[in-house]
Amino acid sequence: MRIGIGRATGCLLAGALLMSSSGIQAFGSPLAGASQAAEAAFTAGSIPVAGVSETLAQVLQESSEKAVELVAQEEDKVSENEVPEVASEYADIAIAQVDNYVNVRSEPNTESEVVGKLYNNSAATVLETTENGWYRIKSGSVEGYVKCEYVVTGDEELAKKVSTRYAKVNTTTLNVRTEPSMDAKILIQVPLGDDLVVLDESVEGWPQVSTEAGAGYVSQEFVIITTEFVQAESKEEEERRLAKEEEERRRAAAAASASRGSSKSSGSSDSGKSYAAPGSSNGQAVAGYASQFIGNPYVYGGTSLTNGADCSGFVMSVYAAFGIGLPHSSSGMRSCGYEVSLSDAQPGDIVCYSGHVGIYVGGGSIVHASTPESGIKYSSVNYRSPICVRRIF
Repeated sequence: MRIGIGRATGCLLAGALLMSSSGIQAFGSPLAGASQAAEAAFTAGSIPVAGVSETLAQVLQESSEKAVELVAQEEDKVSENEVPEVASEYADIAIAQVDNYVNVRSEPNTESEVVGKLYNNSAATVLETTENGWYRIKSGSVEGYVKCEYVVTGDEELAKKVSTRYAKVNTTTLNVRTEPSMDAKILIQVPLGDDLVVLDESVEGWPQVSTEAGAGYVSQEFVIITTEFVQAESKEEEERRLAKEEEERRRAAAAASASRGSSKSSGSSDSGKSYAAPGSSNGQAVAGYASQFIGNPYVYGGTSLTNGADCSGFVMSVYAAFGIGLPHSSSGMRSCGYEVSLSDAQPGDIVCYSGHVGIYVGGGSIVHASTPESGIKYSSVNYRSPICVRRIF
């Protein structure tokens, strides 16, 4: 009778396991082993008939736990060998490739309202692609739609080309060094708030930057690295910009007129050298006035045209003589006045470089407070790559 019961129980167990087909297909070996163990126990008479259902449930639970364990082991093997894919930070960036600008519209059609302009080589983040060939984008304060044909997406090389990596100084005085080490010689010092263009980031913790004195290294802990693109301009921002530019021209003309009426005399330095007072209110007058100070010293943090100024202090003091207030910061001057192309530069325009600034004097040259070694001097406007040119008059 025991043999009959054992065989019947074995059949019952086998039938139950077959009904759990998914478990048997995936983990046949563990379940088969459990079935044989259970049948052997029944055949030996060690388990009463009344306990068949409890025993079957226990066997299935143990087999299920074993299956879960095997799945986890297989997943661990896969994760150890997988190389995770990291999406490029430029993957969702759209770059305008047009002659001048492309309109950003409120809806994905050419009849909808224009909410802004995305200028050539300006960038936007793609939020959505429509079925009729438009991208929904966000750029600066502008959100809307541009036609896909006017922008390029997924081009990492183009995105890097039109963007600029900056190292913004977050310490009172940043030492730029000749080598990526705290023990290396100091190449030049840069004030708090200035931006330096990043040239290379291959040395961990020591980005290489462009300065007036040449390429050097800065400690990562004293700068904030950012990537900047030119962004879209909304209708309201365009209107405010044009109004501001017109107001600056008006104020400059009034200040120069007042300056001509108040002083025709010259100033003097400690050396006794005489300098002509500012003349008429135009860029040529600014360039001529600034050129008088060639040969005077460069002094870090200084603003004296005669006894020493740094690059932004020099430009600031020259324009102050014409009644124009500018920030004592080369990065701050990048937002003064209005931008013009280098090919359209005129005398008096401010030429901005990475961590440096000078005044265009015409003929492809600038006058600037260069370095402590060279002082105030002339240089070719292309002695380094300009970031932008700003016009005040």
